[in-house]
Amino acid sequence: MRPAQLHTLLDTEFTSAQDGHHTPVMLWGPPGVGKSQIVAQVAQRHQVCVIDIRLSQMEPSDLRGIPFRVDDAVEWAIPSLLPHRKRHGDTGILFLDEITSAPPSVSAAAYQLILDRRLGAYEVPPHWIIVAAGNRQGDRGVTYTMPAPLANRFSHFEVDVHLDDWVAWAYQQGIDERIIGFLRFRPERLFDFDPAHNPVAFPTPRSWEFAHRALQKFASMPNLLLGSLQACVGPAAGIELKAFVDNLDRMPDLDAILRGEDVPTPQDIDLQYAVASALVGRAIRAKDTEQAEIVYGRILDYAGQFRQKEMGVMLVSDMQRAVGEGLYQVPQFQQWAQLVVDVMLYD
Repeated sequence: MRPAQLHTLLDTEFTSAQDGHHTPVMLWGPPGVGKSQIVAQVAQRHQVCVIDIRLSQMEPSDLRGIPFRVDDAVEWAIPSLLPHRKRHGDTGILFLDEITSAPPSVSAAAYQLILDRRLGAYEVPPHWIIVAAGNRQGDRGVTYTMPAPLANRFSHFEVDVHLDDWVAWAYQQGIDERIIGFLRFRPERLFDFDPAHNPVAFPTPRSWEFAHRALQKFASMPNLLLGSLQACVGPAAGIELKAFVDNLDRMPDLDAILRGEDVPTPQDIDLQYAVASALVGRAIRAKDTEQAEIVYGRILDYAGQFRQKEMGVMLVSDMQRAVGEGLYQVPQFQQWAQLVVDVMLYD
């Protein structure tokens, strides 16, 4: 399931918990595809606490608690990391990450927490939802087979990698537009993981964020830039990104485009992707300013000049996701739409 759909699904699970209809969710996927980030974003959107418990790093007593004597009986001290209404709020997300990497003794301690929403005298607050995540057995991670009784208590979803969803997220997070343009040009590089080859650095949505940071730190150090990019996304993808970035000195003048001057579109396809992503970035920076409508209009005018209409559709689609439906009110939008009436504008 693509990330955008998972966001909607987890939002619905969160709201349904208020009516007692929540079912614990298990997210499956290879490393670096953003499983934990999706959960964190859902919590942020609802302004609630997310308690992230990495089961692979825990002992059974970390969940069950420590026993202590009370008269002639033994009671258990409830771990403070578990959700508590007074400390953490009435609603929230209990996130059990790396559940498939936890040794059987730890996963056994989590059984009651997941199945019955309790551990001894402790109970998970009724309006909290439970989400777990883990790698599949073929993902070259430390994994244990999930026991059938535990698996049967989850609804299971596999996290797919989807370029449009990643691009929308990347613009929101201010990821370098050169990386967005490169991945639009080479979409197969967004996620390129082959466990059979035992790679150390490889392209994933997570490692492209690392590449963004490398570009900010080492762009002015040519002798270090290539190595730092390869350290993030692997040898082949690092070389390709470096070549893409080096070629951008032939990009059109973006300021001239936004001034409404007659600027021809590039002939090279890689430069077309680069200029499209850069213009979306300019639109984002103009949002909520007095110049927004002018900037949007100039970009729409330029989008209509691409010989390949699909390129203009991609540009405008990304811009609409980034700046919202106000784009439809710009006078040039209708003119542009008439030019691409035979091409589907997808959501």
